[in-house]
Parts: sequence; C-alpha cells; structure tokens
Amino acid sequence: MLEETQSFKIKKDEKMEMKEILTAVYDALKEKGYNPLNQIVGYILSEDPTYITNHNNARALIRKIDRDELLGELVKFYLDH
Repeated sequence: MLEETQSFKIKKDEKMEMKEILTAVYDALKEKGYNPLNQIVGYILSEDPTYITNHNNARALIRKIDRDELLGELVKFYLDH
C-alpha cells in the first residue's frame, strides 16, 4: 500500500473535453425530459450508467470521463468561486 499522497493534474485540453462531454450529456438528458443535474449527480455518486440515457450516445460519452478527475474539478471550481 502506498504511504505517500498521490497527485495528478488535468491538462487544459482534458478540461475542455470534459466540459464538452458534460454539456452533450446534459443536453441529451434534457431532450429526453430528464432532470439533467439529478441524473448526472446520480451517475457520479453510483457510477451506474443507467442514470444516463443512450440518446445521442450520452452514456458512452460520460464513460470517457474519469469520475475522480471530474470530482476534483468540481471541488476546485466550487472553492475558487
């Protein structure tokens, strides 16, 4: 087991891709009549892909995002604002 804290940094391109993916997933959920925020939060907390619709390939898209990196970015954004 590791005894040192590990760290990682997300490159700007990866942040933009993450935003684009989340936007596409959000739009697909909204188009299908779901509450996008509730569905995305449900997915993040559970990692259960059934929270995300297959519409516009949203389920496959969201799986491209590393949940740990996404959570890190969300916390950083919240603390910076």
